[in-house]
Amino acid sequence: MTRASALAVTAFLMCASGFAQSSGVKPTPNASPEFSPSLAHDTHEGMTILADSYDEPARAKEKFGKADPIQVGILPVEVFLRNESDHPIRIDLNTIQLEVHFRNGDHQDIDSLRPYDAAYKIAHPQGPSGPKNSRIPSLSLPGGDKKSAKIEDVLRPLALDADVVPPKATIHGFLYFDLSRDMSLAAASVLYVPDAAVIPGNKPLMFFEVPLAKIPQD
Repeated sequence: MTRASALAVTAFLMCASGFAQSSGVKPTPNASPEFSPSLAHDTHEGMTILADSYDEPARAKEKFGKADPIQVGILPVEVFLRNESDHPIRIDLNTIQLEVHFRNGDHQDIDSLRPYDAAYKIAHPQGPSGPKNSRIPSLSLPGGDKKSAKIEDVLRPLALDADVVPPKATIHGFLYFDLSRDMSLAAASVLYVPDAAVIPGNKPLMFFEVPLAKIPQD
């Protein structure tokens, strides 16, 4: 082999090695996200649900930036769904509610807001100034609500939108609840998850109740 041929082969191998490194499979990120031991939880039948309320303004601002829901009285709650069983479990996200307990003994059940609705409230804290545009976020219409769309672009990727938890896995994401600007209600609230079922067979699990109050640490 001539020197020129050897150099050509060496160059080729170096390029191939560099390409393999740049296009190789990246390490799989941690499938079990970490959460604070101060979080309350409810566990039974192999399923654990934890809830982390972002009721502190500085913490919410750091997480959401200009899309901070707290500034308009919307409480973001990060929900962790951990399945330690050998079967997938489906959670009906549409029936999850926040039970708000008042000092006089009354309580109110609050449904979560869709990211679009939360974004609209953040973008227009004083209410609508005119007719609402299309409620379909996937359509980009001329003259649409660009301010709401930018905020939704932040909220939607962080939202809890997967309803099936694989075996031995954890999924998590945010739900948004309108507390009418009273964040003091968060500590006295409970996340209520009434509809969970094992797949296959659609075997229902007992409901879950997770207090948002943090557990004191020694």
